[in-house]
Amino acid sequence: MTITIRPITEADAEGFHAALDSVARENRYLRLTEAPPVEASREFIAANIEKGNPQWVAVDEGRIVGWCDICRSDESGSEHCGSLGMGLVASHRGRGIGHQLITETLVAAASGFERVELDVYSSNLPAIRLYEKVGFVHEGRRRRAILRGGEYQDILTMGLLFN
Repeated sequence: MTITIRPITEADAEGFHAALDSVARENRYLRLTEAPPVEASREFIAANIEKGNPQWVAVDEGRIVGWCDICRSDESGSEHCGSLGMGLVASHRGRGIGHQLITETLVAAASGFERVELDVYSSNLPAIRLYEKVGFVHEGRRRRAILRGGEYQDILTMGLLFN
């Protein structure tokens, strides 16, 4: 297995959409329970490229198996901040791909952002460990923030400052 980590292109829209849909349908890691229409993925990618938001993908034999993006805040006074989102299809977890993805994305963000933040379900221990490993710190906890499958989940807020 040779995984390539590279910036996303507009030609990746369908593959990104498929990976997003796969993770969303697990109903365990993302707020989405399915991917929006593929056209929305195209628009998201195009907007990130236009704005200079880092968005990287993991590709295995031509198939996108993961992504990591940082979207700049458009709130007045918070333009120095970005929000991180990422996912990896189930078959490719536990192999260090997530670490490669987030590392490349953060390197790309370091020159244009001062702060990166994220939300993660408190039950997602592998993701929390990954975020801690690359320098994110815990900043807060929203108790019972989401109800999934009849169970409440707390959401942890984490942040990373560049210099």
